[in-house]
Amino acid sequence: MTSPVLPSHGRVRPLGLTQVSLTGGFWGGRQTVNATATLAHCESWMERLGWLANFDRVADGTTSPDRPGWSFSDSEVYKLLEALSWESARSGDPEAESAIKRLTARVARAQDPDGYLNTCFGHPGRPPRYSDLEMGHELYNTGHLLQAAVARLRTAGDDDLVRVARRAADHVCRTFGPDGIDGVCGHPEIEVGLAEFGRALGEPHYVEQARLFIERRGHGRLKDIPLGRAYFQDDIPVREADVWRGHAVRALYLAAASVDVAVETGDSGLLDAVRRQWERSVARRTYVTGGMGSRHQDEGFGEDWELPPDRAYCETCAGVASIMVSWRLYLATGDVRCADLIERTLYNVVATSPSADGRAFFYANPLHQRAAGRPADPDEVSPRAEAGVRAAWFDVSCCPTNVARTLAGLHAYLATVDDDGLQLLQYAAGEIRAELPGGRPVALDVETAYPDDGTVRVRVVAGPDEPWTLSLRVPGWADGATLTEGGRTTTVAPGLAQVRRAFAAGDEIVLELPMTPRFTWPDPRIDAVRGCVAVERGPEVLCVESADLPSPGVLDALTIDAGSAPRAVPGGAVVRGRARGVPDQAWSYRDRPLSGDGGDWFDVPLRPYHAWARRGPSAMRIFLPIADQHPPTQEGA
Repeated sequence: MTSPVLPSHGRVRPLGLTQVSLTGGFWGGRQTVNATATLAHCESWMERLGWLANFDRVADGTTSPDRPGWSFSDSEVYKLLEALSWESARSGDPEAESAIKRLTARVARAQDPDGYLNTCFGHPGRPPRYSDLEMGHELYNTGHLLQAAVARLRTAGDDDLVRVARRAADHVCRTFGPDGIDGVCGHPEIEVGLAEFGRALGEPHYVEQARLFIERRGHGRLKDIPLGRAYFQDDIPVREADVWRGHAVRALYLAAASVDVAVETGDSGLLDAVRRQWERSVARRTYVTGGMGSRHQDEGFGEDWELPPDRAYCETCAGVASIMVSWRLYLATGDVRCADLIERTLYNVVATSPSADGRAFFYANPLHQRAAGRPADPDEVSPRAEAGVRAAWFDVSCCPTNVARTLAGLHAYLATVDDDGLQLLQYAAGEIRAELPGGRPVALDVETAYPDDGTVRVRVVAGPDEPWTLSLRVPGWADGATLTEGGRTTTVAPGLAQVRRAFAAGDEIVLELPMTPRFTWPDPRIDAVRGCVAVERGPEVLCVESADLPSPGVLDALTIDAGSAPRAVPGGAVVRGRARGVPDQAWSYRDRPLSGDGGDWFDVPLRPYHAWARRGPSAMRIFLPIADQHPPTQEGA
């Protein structure tokens, strides 16, 4: 089956890329842009900067101290190969297939006879192999190579890329096995690569090596650094941790691998540990956008309730990694809250990063931009991850390729099956052609303009003669959703709305999700947004941009009327607001509260956060200060 994640067992089983297709709409359009623009864009930049030529230098014996790119630049090539593999399977694009073969040939030439493959270490003029486990990223790079090989194996079979990856994986197992180096990589990733590669090949010793790496971590095997061993999760064993901490992407890749290993080895204790960490981290360390990582200094998690909007890091890669964890947990447990978080993160982190043309990206995703950034030069590498504008490429450009591989395989995250039926989890216009257990074919067409509209129409094209269950996810925010089938309309609660019967071709089930804009109130323990409120519409978090206000300075002085419900308008919502005039003075503090009514009320337009700065650099905020400090009545909420 062509799917990024295929556990050997679990509560539900994913449908693959050949069983689900997108036919347009919000995600179908983005997938097309990814295919026609982003993939070539990524390869072009890696060629231009010499990251691809690094492989040629190793093969030709011309390595030197002046190698271009960071130690982890190899991983960007591997993530691109993964994206191309999913895209080739999705569309049959001959250019994607040609690019896979072109890149694979260059990578294969650089592999050492014993399977070692890295362009930064282990060659003339370069540091020795595995001489910097803390920050060298050697095993991290190999992990992404294995994930690329999984994509290729599941879409095209055993080919040159798979053989390169197998030799690299065997080298890792020999070098870091029970009788080898007793170490771990400073950046988790080899674990998730080994686990999925082992599943794809049916080779349990790769899963065992992933398990060994996970069990080693948390015992101080890595050298201490100023940020502490929590930075790379080497401070507390995975089984004992109660929450995610340190570098967010590292923490989440490790959690994803831990779920994989727990499922494959039947380790309920390890699975329970990740579920426990997910619960607390989502409840106390996650932004309303689904973004994770509140500290710039280590791109990491802060303490509980430490969620400042203007200093939010929310790296795009952390959003991708969060989806990886939640998807694996959902497959293992069937907990629909994981699918809710995936939806939130997809619309408000992953969709936020790329520009409309797919050739520029956000690296960090703050919830409050105090000053508009300067336009990025499309021909220059940005040295700043938090510049407040989408950039064509970054000095550390992990996010473009992570977005690319996620969008290329996105339709594999939309639906699952179990012994009783099919579950539709994410809503996009598309087609499902699958089999229920026992070889029973089922075909569904999904019509929807979601998230612009809350109507999801599922039409049965074909199905078994006997009864089966069709389940549709009702998001946690969707109070008042209704389901219509067989001429009957009923209100359905958040969770899974289930219809069980024998369906005939032409039968329709219609889910209506309420898309009225709504206020979202933060927990009062989040100091940074106390006295503020956010606005959401469906799965989209909304924001106000300086471009939509009478003057740029209004954003800083804006307060809104939380006693009047937001009104829906095409493309977003409107709230009542006013801008209190604040006199400048020599000292920013007063001996009494500022008085005054704040001026005249006016309509404040709100747009989806994922579209901010699409019209050019702008200041922006999601959490809006309220004009009074009292929440509205239920009628006004």
